[in-house]
Amino acid sequence: MENKTEQKITKKTILNGMIDKNPEVIPILLGYGLHCVGCSFSSFDTIESGAKIHGMDGETLKMMIRDLNTIVSEGIKN
Repeated sequence: MENKTEQKITKKTILNGMIDKNPEVIPILLGYGLHCVGCSFSSFDTIESGAKIHGMDGETLKMMIRDLNTIVSEGIKN
């Protein structure tokens, strides 16, 4: 079993770092319209800046961050 350190994802989290540490977030990002996997901008874009670039409103951003934290915390428990 992989040992993951629990880390809260926020709107300031860098996309690429989050994807590298938690590949299970990829389907959630794709589902919200953020096709950040493999994008060169994901190395320095935060979740918030990526969301804004893709026209996401603040309420949807909050829901996505909640979903990202949920999937990551479930991965830590398993």
